[in-house]
Amino acid sequence: MSQLDILLVLLRVAVGAFVPLCFIAVLVWLERRGAAFFQDRAGPNRANIFGFRAAGLVQNAADGIKLIFKEDVIPGHSAHKFYFVLAPLIVFFCALVSFAVVPFADTLVLEGKQYIMQGIPMDLGILWFLAITGFAVYGIILAGWSSHNKYGVLGALRASAQVISYEIPMGLALVSLLVVYGTINLNEIVHFQGKLLFGFIPMWGVVLQPLAAVIFIVSAFAETNRTPFDLAEGESELVAGFHVEYSAMKFALFFMGEYVAMFVSSSIIITLFFGGYQIPWLSTETLVAYAKPVSMLLMGLVPVAAALFCGWMMKNNKSHYDRPNDPRVREAKVYRIIIWMMVVVVEAVLVGYLLYAAGGAADRILVVLLQIVTFLVKTFMMCFVYVWVRWTLPRFRYDQLQLLGWKMLLPLALLNIFITSAVVVALS
Repeated sequence: MSQLDILLVLLRVAVGAFVPLCFIAVLVWLERRGAAFFQDRAGPNRANIFGFRAAGLVQNAADGIKLIFKEDVIPGHSAHKFYFVLAPLIVFFCALVSFAVVPFADTLVLEGKQYIMQGIPMDLGILWFLAITGFAVYGIILAGWSSHNKYGVLGALRASAQVISYEIPMGLALVSLLVVYGTINLNEIVHFQGKLLFGFIPMWGVVLQPLAAVIFIVSAFAETNRTPFDLAEGESELVAGFHVEYSAMKFALFFMGEYVAMFVSSSIIITLFFGGYQIPWLSTETLVAYAKPVSMLLMGLVPVAAALFCGWMMKNNKSHYDRPNDPRVREAKVYRIIIWMMVVVVEAVLVGYLLYAAGGAADRILVVLLQIVTFLVKTFMMCFVYVWVRWTLPRFRYDQLQLLGWKMLLPLALLNIFITSAVVVALS
């Protein structure tokens, strides 16, 4: 195996494993800042390191340290301590592994070799995601059962019933989508969405199958136990549900597993319905052919975006009242220096590319990096929708949750399969 092969394997592993883990901190921060924004309050702004709050990110470090050193209690009345410890591991591991088949960039071709940009290159595609996410509910069931707590058992029962109710509409929504795409390979699905409808509309899944998109997204919310579908851990009814007896890092694994699942669900949604890593109207071949103009455009856009962000930060990162020697103003000045240093590095890399490496393999590597950034930006925006919905809609009653799944989403998914099949047969 050559050094290039090793480097690209490490890139796949890094994006496939470490990016979801890094997004835990990003999504916890997004949750808190988003909740504060929607509720018109300040959000996390107290925890700091030498006065630097990092817009609330330091609070994540404080919570992590707290959970690491917190007493880890296993209830004495539990007769199944092995399953009690195993349950959070199953939830976290399944959430992390389900991302392995999601393509985060187009296949990279270097020196005649093809490098598939997935954590685990395989053709199972969406079937892998459905299998692993369906298995994750066993961790929730084991957590509630092994806790020997009535609230934990009720939470586990609710979670299992919820998964049954919403995996069926989710699978049926995928059937209608796969009838259009004609494949279960996620990379081929993204390639299909790179085409144009009527010559100017991107053939994204949300354009071709809007009803399937709505059904799948609603079911994905229920699969991740996010509000308004968080009946498995409803505080007002079940205290905390299936994880009521958990503390310290075992609780943290449930907590982190939820955010990894949120990231993975968002990545699957944008892969199936919003073009994945595709940049609208710019296919991989087009980007490679015009790599030089694209890099020149980036050289102009990056400083403009940095200037706009720094201006917004300097305007908003300060106390809401007159305060001499405001530490947040000093903090913002330091961050501005860091941002412009990053801009200088990016500009230097682009200049080096234009002067010494343009053409050939460097063009394809640049395109892959652009597609990875596009994929992460789209996923982040979908994660924001998760936060938006959580802090906007109230929790459903449990009977309303089941009625939505069985009496609305299921018939609509079946109707969508019938209509899609008829249209595909008529047009073929």
